[in-house]
Order: sequence, then structure tokens, then C-alpha cells
Amino acid sequence: MDKKTRDNAAMMNGLYWWGVPTLFRCPHNPETEGCDIALVGVPHSTGNGTTQRDQHLGPRAVRNISAQGRRGHLKFGISPWEMCEIRDFGDVPLPEANNNEQCIERITDFYEIIAESGVRPISIGGDHSITGGILQAIAGPKSKLTGGEKAVLVHFDAHTDAFHQLDHFLGAVKSAAHWASYLVRDGFVDASKSIQVGIRGNTRTLDWLNSSYELGYEIITKDQYDEYGVEKCIEMIQERVGDSPIYVTFDLDCLDVTVAPGVSNLEPAIEGFKMPDVLQMLQGLRGKNVIGGDVVCLMPTVDAPNQITAHVANAIMFEMVCLIADNIGTKP
Repeated sequence: MDKKTRDNAAMMNGLYWWGVPTLFRCPHNPETEGCDIALVGVPHSTGNGTTQRDQHLGPRAVRNISAQGRRGHLKFGISPWEMCEIRDFGDVPLPEANNNEQCIERITDFYEIIAESGVRPISIGGDHSITGGILQAIAGPKSKLTGGEKAVLVHFDAHTDAFHQLDHFLGAVKSAAHWASYLVRDGFVDASKSIQVGIRGNTRTLDWLNSSYELGYEIITKDQYDEYGVEKCIEMIQERVGDSPIYVTFDLDCLDVTVAPGVSNLEPAIEGFKMPDVLQMLQGLRGKNVIGGDVVCLMPTVDAPNQITAHVANAIMFEMVCLIADNIGTKP
């Protein structure tokens, strides 16, 4: 390909309204052979169980704007696309979309194929129940990605999602309110090395953090973050996770409503994170063994007209891509 052709292609590929939308303009190719990082859409919304059920539209919304995302990481000094083979694996097929329990197992089946090949997945959801389905596949005794170990969570959220005191959430059992609990109890996540960051949700009971503490999680509430400052929180996260296989799960509702208005569970009572906060904490995981991650709870139907929440979700995914590429880059 000559220079003029390359320049023209680069110009067109940066236009979100041109061509077939894939995540970061990566090739749509669900084959695991030769792949380092799999980008996956999980269009699932029945694990939340509320009337706000449009989270299944999140993957398409991010694909639609993804061409405008950053290509190079200035702070790390890398271009992940030149370091790794990164592909858009498409969306998890969910033919029983209204059956949450069946969908979670379908998600697990899809990611088992990815994990068996040692490919590291980064996903866009979808409500937060998808994390349960993903980690059932990529962590624990049978996992090649963790070497048979449990995964360790770095969990950004306004809510703990560890409410095992509830039998179900509006009918969903492996729900968006339960995944952080049953993954620990079922042997996929090591809570003693995991941390939940940014918690500030609707405190319907004064003991609402107890279920996480019972499981062994460390918690940095948003109030504590404001007291400690970002540097101390980065140190706490790094010390907590150590050299363990890390899965980063990012619920967009940990961000302030002015930054991410298009989410399923707005928490406006207490100011949420701004982008510099979360970018610094994510970048604090540089050099760690990040085996995958997800971004969840995007609600395109209530987003701002400029689709700012979709752009934010795209930016968070890019940080996850760079964390993995910087650590495992395989291309010569």
C-alpha cells in the first residue's frame, strides 16, 4: 500500500459515520488463533431487572462512535494496535434475552472459548450481571488466563453489587446486584485481594456495606477517596492486588452524572468521579497482570445528544486495552 492510500485510509477510518462500525476499527474476526485481545459486546439488560432495560444497546452505541477514540496512549508512549493483535469478536448471541439465568450461562459459554486460547477479553455491556458470566469462564480452577487461580477484582462502581442477603433482584438470581457475591462464594474471585472503588450508592440501609466486608472485600467509598486523595488510593489498590491475575470491571455510574449522564442507576446525591480520577487509578495498574475487563451500564437512550457517555465508555475501554498491550505486547 502506497503512502497516499495509507493516508486516505487513515482519514476515512477516523470518521465515525463512514464504513462498518467495529470497536476501535478493529477487524471483525471471532477467531482466537493469533489473537491477543478480544473486544466483545454483551447486549444484555435483564440482569438489572429495573424498568431501565436499554443497557443491551450499549455495545452498538460504542461501536457507532468508536472510530473517534484515541489511537495512541501519550502517557504510556504506546500504540496498542501496533503491539498486539486486537479483534472485534462481535456480540455474544443471547437468543433467550429475557431469561437472565440462561443469558449468564450463554455468556460463560462464549468466553470459555476465548479463555481456552489465552486471549484476554475486554467487553462493553450490558448491565453489570455480565461480569458474573464472564468470570465464570475466565477465572478459577480451569482457567488458563489465571493459571488456575481465582481472579482479583478492581471494581469501580457506585454500588457494591454484593447483596447476597437478597434471594433475587426482581426475579433475576445471578443479577447485577449479586455477581460480586456469588463469584466469591463459587470460587472464581478472591475477595481478600480485591477492592471496590468509588462506592456512593443509595443507602437504603445503614449496613449496606456489610455484605462486601463479610466476603472479604476492601472498599474505598467516594467519601474516603475525597479524604485520602488519588495517590494514596492508587497505593492501596496496588498493595491490595499484588501480582495476582486482575480483572477490571468498570460501572459507568461511578462517574459523576455530569460526566456520564447515560447510565442506568444515576447517583446524583454525592459527586462521583471525574475522568482524571479514574484515569489515574486505571493507569496505576500499569505493569500488573490484567487478564481482562469490562465497561457496563451504558444507557444510550438516556445519553446526552452528543453521546458523551458512549465516548466515556470508549475511553475507559481504551485504557484497559493499553494496560494489557503494554504488558503482553507480542507483535515484533
